[in-house]
Amino acid sequence: MAKLVEVIPNFSEGRRPEVLDEIIGAILSVDCVVLLDKEMDADHNRAVVTYVGEPQAAVEAAFRGIKKASEVLDMSTHEGEHPRMGATDVCPFVPISEVTKQDCIELAKQLGERVGNELDIPVYLYELAASRPERVNLADVRKGQYEGMCEEIGKNPDRDPDYGPAKMNVKAGATAIGVRLPLVAYNVYLDTPYVSIAKKIAKAIRSRSGGYMYCKALGFEIKERNQAQVSMNLVNYKKTPIFRVFESIKSEANRYGVNVTSSEVVGLVPNDALVAVSDFYLKLENFSKDQILEEKLKKSMEAQSTSRGLTGFVESVASSSPAPGGGSVSACAGTLAAALTAMVCRLTIGKKKYKDVQDTMSDTLKKADALKDKLYRFIQEDADAFDAVMASRKMPKDTDDQKAARLAAIQKATIVAAEVPLKVMEASLEAIRLAHIAAENGNVNSVSDAGCAALNGRAAVLGAYLNVMINLPGIDDEFERKRIQDDAERIRKKAESVAQTVYDLVLLKV
Repeated sequence: MAKLVEVIPNFSEGRRPEVLDEIIGAILSVDCVVLLDKEMDADHNRAVVTYVGEPQAAVEAAFRGIKKASEVLDMSTHEGEHPRMGATDVCPFVPISEVTKQDCIELAKQLGERVGNELDIPVYLYELAASRPERVNLADVRKGQYEGMCEEIGKNPDRDPDYGPAKMNVKAGATAIGVRLPLVAYNVYLDTPYVSIAKKIAKAIRSRSGGYMYCKALGFEIKERNQAQVSMNLVNYKKTPIFRVFESIKSEANRYGVNVTSSEVVGLVPNDALVAVSDFYLKLENFSKDQILEEKLKKSMEAQSTSRGLTGFVESVASSSPAPGGGSVSACAGTLAAALTAMVCRLTIGKKKYKDVQDTMSDTLKKADALKDKLYRFIQEDADAFDAVMASRKMPKDTDDQKAARLAAIQKATIVAAEVPLKVMEASLEAIRLAHIAAENGNVNSVSDAGCAALNGRAAVLGAYLNVMINLPGIDDEFERKRIQDDAERIRKKAESVAQTVYDLVLLKV
């Protein structure tokens, strides 16, 4: 799959579609960028645009969008319910495929430096890209909003930007550029116009006031609807799911004699977030995403390409190319270990004979599915790590500066080449532990599959261990070398012990 980054710039314009179209036109003038969504809100006077593209194309598109926004918007006359500090208020990067959080942090810095230098707009790095702890939270960065920041920037050193001038751009304001994981932007409407109630509810549920850890919430008055609104960002929808905050808002609203009338998702939402909602409210038993028609069709199409892809992978391993090699094959074995455990869980859940272990097996299934996908990604990641080592060794070494740069690149790439199989070891150990649960509680007719899962996990750990060890001598940093070796030894010993336990247990049951 290609390297893809999602970018979600928020513009301080929610009332003039023609102006937003100009900004979007600038974004889409970059090749290899695809618009996914656009949302406008007149009361908030804000627009949220979502697009995806290859990393450098995504950065160029963001720059053009920010530039156009600085030309067509004027913050000195802007009014709206939503907190804001700039024409392009925020611009987060989200890693989608074949791109890491660190990659996105570098993209954010690249964009920030260019916006600051070329457009004279103060830029603050936030969330995962933050340059200091007090700038992780966007609300702290944006404190005082446009008007307050106009007074402080240039006078208070704590408000100096990461890039650009230490003074507010009167027309374009300031911009926050950062990196985050996918979130759910979610609003709930109340049958009251009193914004004070919405603000009290928001305070009760948001993280910084002692509410849900992954919930950011504010209360607004939506004049167009004559209603108050609780507006949220759920920054980790798996740990703070939609249904949980929705139920809490209903409960809090009842305290004030108020009801929830409706809710809305702003922009795009991950499929898993809505599946969790349906599972909660419908109390679905043994429900799987595979039962969703579109998911089934998608997987059927992927299965056709996977059969061809598996052949291609095997042939690539058998070729004279050193990558993919043992590290990727180890990750593949780990993937199969998790997949077998998931199969045992599915053959157990819903069976009357095993009703007492339904919750245990359902929880194990969720973990096994997630682990399967995680290990699958390591197959390519290991090959990429090896390629990076080879590329660093081919760097020029004619001058002292080139030699120093080459050695630094080799060290960095070698550490990654050891870290990736270490991650494979850790994930595969977890796969063995899940196989143990499946062997103890799962359908006895599939207990041999749980045993095979454990053995595949053991092979994955030992194979990855060898790939860790072969890279250790190339790491000059003694502390790093010892840390990696100690972790690898600990995981190897534990994996062999747990795998043997599973194997002995299965032999007793077959």
